[in-house]
Amino acid sequence: MLDTKFDELMEFPCAFPYKVVGDASSTLADRVVEVVQRHVPGDYAPTSKTSSKGTYNSITIRVTVQSKEQVETLYTELAAIEGVKRVL
Repeated sequence: MLDTKFDELMEFPCAFPYKVVGDASSTLADRVVEVVQRHVPGDYAPTSKTSSKGTYNSITIRVTVQSKEQVETLYTELAAIEGVKRVL
């Protein structure tokens, strides 16, 4: 598990934005939603932006998280998606 201070800095539950940056792929947003759905089922409409050269996609998704552990788990699992470079 990550060693963060989210529990000291945030009140739960709260809306938490994740930005996932990965290789350009038409399925990246679907894979992000799939991971989020496993932990926080809901109706998600992520936004997607392609880099100026078309090399990368960034997917932003807002998730209502219930705990520090949930925030950390999502960071870890989103980062494990094939082709993902960063999770912010």
